[in-house]
Amino acid sequence: MSLAELQAIEAAHVVPSYARYPLELVRGAGTRVWDADGNEYLDFLSGISVLNVGHCHPAVVEAVREQVGRLTHVTNLFYTEPAMRLAQRLAESSLGGKVFFCNSGAEANEAALKLVRKARPRGEVVVVHGGFHGRTYGALSATPQESKQAPFAPLVPGFVAVAPEPAAIEAAVGEDTAAVLLEVVQGESGVHVLPEETLRAARDACDRVGAALVFDEIQTGMGRTGTLWAYEQTGVVPDALTTAKALGGGLPIGALVTGERLADVFQPGDHGSTFAGGPLVAAAANAAFDVLEDAALLTRVRDLGERLRHGLADLPGAGGVRGRGLMIAFETADAPGLVRRALEDERIVLNATGPTTVRMLPPLIVTQDEIDDALARVGRLLSAVTA
Repeated sequence: MSLAELQAIEAAHVVPSYARYPLELVRGAGTRVWDADGNEYLDFLSGISVLNVGHCHPAVVEAVREQVGRLTHVTNLFYTEPAMRLAQRLAESSLGGKVFFCNSGAEANEAALKLVRKARPRGEVVVVHGGFHGRTYGALSATPQESKQAPFAPLVPGFVAVAPEPAAIEAAVGEDTAAVLLEVVQGESGVHVLPEETLRAARDACDRVGAALVFDEIQTGMGRTGTLWAYEQTGVVPDALTTAKALGGGLPIGALVTGERLADVFQPGDHGSTFAGGPLVAAAANAAFDVLEDAALLTRVRDLGERLRHGLADLPGAGGVRGRGLMIAFETADAPGLVRRALEDERIVLNATGPTTVRMLPPLIVTQDEIDDALARVGRLLSAVTA
């Protein structure tokens, strides 16, 4: 089927909620994808931080093949070994509490909002400007971005949005606060690392009134910033975290992970999901976990991230380089235009998070040579702009 035929089907039958590039991708392996014409692209987006282990990692493929021939779904009325093992690994690798499985990052944040509201009934949730937590109603209400919220008002009440600054958070948290919800690195607004003093202020404010601190690690988790969880680099430990994206190695799964204080707030019947933590996706997630918890890999993520940041900073036309690990952004005059030309002229997959911001999220298995190759491709694109 040709690209024109696919576009005609989309126009006739698909809700127009995505602005797609005119490109059909048909195959992926490691850090590369191929289009229907056989052209190869270097993928520095990873499905928006989903494919941290790369495309079609052999361990994930084998785990899925084995599990799909054995058992795909039974509901959460029964036990399955993949789900229980994954829950144990998530808890023991992070906060030491318990895990609620779901199917996406937005669902993980919805679960977190219900959890903190049950722990402190009718309490407010403090969020910060620039944050993004999903597009379902609770998660959207926690995302203080006018362009995303305005068309869908009225939203869920009880959210207080403040600047991501210590004094603002301290002033907003009071006896009526159920939780503060933050991203350690704000991804969708352009890879902005929240200062440790901001995170510490949130922790201290929550401790002062008995509120919960929740970190949204949907994009930063599973090794993206150079440790399995981004909070590990901050010295600030939350009461709960949410994860999704890279957790399933390419398959859809999300999770809410609690510390001990919130571990038993939910009771049977409080929350649920038909497909959550099914044996197929849990098997894939366990295989991805095997890859991403490796200390040597995480060290390489930090080292290669530093190499990529420094290389970008040396390129004329790339300003405001920032990020942590292999979660990086830079500023340029026309980010959407550069991303389009990157596909067409240099065959590298990038992402524009705004009119001037380009985001780079390569698979964590990327090599030094591929980092240097990407820098060369981006350098040629920027040179064409400044020439």
